[in-house]
Amino acid sequence: MNEDAIIARYFRPLAADFPGAAALRDDAATLAVPPGCELAITTDALIANVHFFADDAPADIAFKALAVNISDLAAKAAEPLAYSLALMLPRGTSESWLAAFASGLREAQTHFGIALSGGDTTASPDSPLAIAITAFGTSPAGQMPRRSGASAGESLYVSGTIGDAALGLKLRGNTPEAANWPLSAHERAHLVQRYLRPEPRLALREALRAHATAAMDISDGLAIDCARLCTASDVTGEVNASRVPLSSPARTALEAAPALMETILTGGDDYEILASIRAGEENAFEAKARTAGVAVTCVGKLTQRIENESPLCIICADGTPLALKHSGYDHFIA
Repeated sequence: MNEDAIIARYFRPLAADFPGAAALRDDAATLAVPPGCELAITTDALIANVHFFADDAPADIAFKALAVNISDLAAKAAEPLAYSLALMLPRGTSESWLAAFASGLREAQTHFGIALSGGDTTASPDSPLAIAITAFGTSPAGQMPRRSGASAGESLYVSGTIGDAALGLKLRGNTPEAANWPLSAHERAHLVQRYLRPEPRLALREALRAHATAAMDISDGLAIDCARLCTASDVTGEVNASRVPLSSPARTALEAAPALMETILTGGDDYEILASIRAGEENAFEAKARTAGVAVTCVGKLTQRIENESPLCIICADGTPLALKHSGYDHFIA
């Protein structure tokens, strides 16, 4: 199939619910922002054998590619509006692969309440599969929680559970250590699914708008992303490792292999939300989160920044600092 035929068959249907896409027959889309709102824009690129396995199911690859962008919108308390897709295919990609990929995008779109607005498709004989998505969302003007808004005295919260995806990656990659974890088939499948299909916390946006001073999604690991938020806000974070929320399978794996705590804190791919909550508003935030059906956990606090000290300290259960070999995932550091 040529490019026009691929777009018409697999991607034009994904734009049907977004009038500004002009049925993907034009060079640009139009986005109308509701009165009193501002536009949130985020871009993430995924590359085969870096962000996913090349032989993952095409529907899972598509779902994750969109979900990681939606996670950024969720952390900015934004309502999904539309997204654009740049798809760089290895030459010779089959129609069955494209059909399954488009099906995964359709599933993700429906789940997140968003539609395709446009993009580009290319092919290369030498390059791996790569996917770049730019997602657009809307938020009431002035209510988007930035990384830089946190202050000393506030509490640090995370949504959901941490470390599942990092453990799921080890299982998906068939690492020798993962084979020894005392997990049932169901528990293993849960962790792998958390790696393959992140669940952005869109339902938390009202609670964030009301009570968060800063927020971001956890993509590269809780430790490194928390340090980034603290650096942007010029504060110091103290996280209690024993408070970090774990799923039952993650806790079972950790009890069998305590060294996995570093993987849990630094492995990344959580796509949960990290937020600083105003002092005195913790109970109200937790109540709104419960109403929204999202579990949140206070994992630490923020203090005044001391010059030349680390922006983050992770404390063990006995009160001693936890030493990490590395803080999280970085594309440019081996």
